[in-house]
Amino acid sequence: MTSLRFLLVCFAGWINHRQQLVIEYLQEEIRVLQEQLGKRPRFNDDQRRRLAAKGKSIGPKGLGRFASIVTPDTLLVWHRRLIAKKYDSSKKRKPGRPPTKVDLRELVLRMARENRSWGYTRIQGALANLRHEVGRGTIANILRQAGLDPAPDRRKGMTWKEFLRVHWSTMAATDFFTVEVWTPVGLVRYHVLFVMRLMTREVHFAGIVPEPGETWMLQTARNLTDACAVI
Repeated sequence: MTSLRFLLVCFAGWINHRQQLVIEYLQEEIRVLQEQLGKRPRFNDDQRRRLAAKGKSIGPKGLGRFASIVTPDTLLVWHRRLIAKKYDSSKKRKPGRPPTKVDLRELVLRMARENRSWGYTRIQGALANLRHEVGRGTIANILRQAGLDPAPDRRKGMTWKEFLRVHWSTMAATDFFTVEVWTPVGLVRYHVLFVMRLMTREVHFAGIVPEPGETWMLQTARNLTDACAVI
């Protein structure tokens, strides 16, 4: 066993010595070629990339011993510029977080408008129930950009839709239309004032007069707003 180990050590030493001789020969061959050229060789990017890929695996110390065409620092610079930079996507990335999807923004705004008492956390929980993970800060930014106040202030105002829903049963519309009637004095145009309850579309005729004036309109308004009057 000892003899076999001794033979292996000798064989490995012989291989290492042969490799060193080959390296020294190749280095000398390169020097001779450089002397014949009389100037520094020019490399294209493909040649730089091939040399950099091989030189990177050797390391700075090894390159210092064996590299002869270019310096180790030059090979490392080529590696950073031509190989490592290939996998650098920093220029493709935009600063900050990606923007929120349009449909998700609309959902946040809809929840805030239809539920005026909901704060950021309540909206966040409702979105989580729909499998949307959105931070409170993102919700706050969406509402602020849309001009919506936080929950305490948002409850102070009332949208037009909410106003109509609350007062729909008591709202009415009023207007005039005209009719022409034959009378003993001839054809007379009368003005008819009517009021329509919006919820039921019921129409009430408030009065009819040839020429509505201020006094007549005030009295008609009193009749319509009388607590005992029924429209």
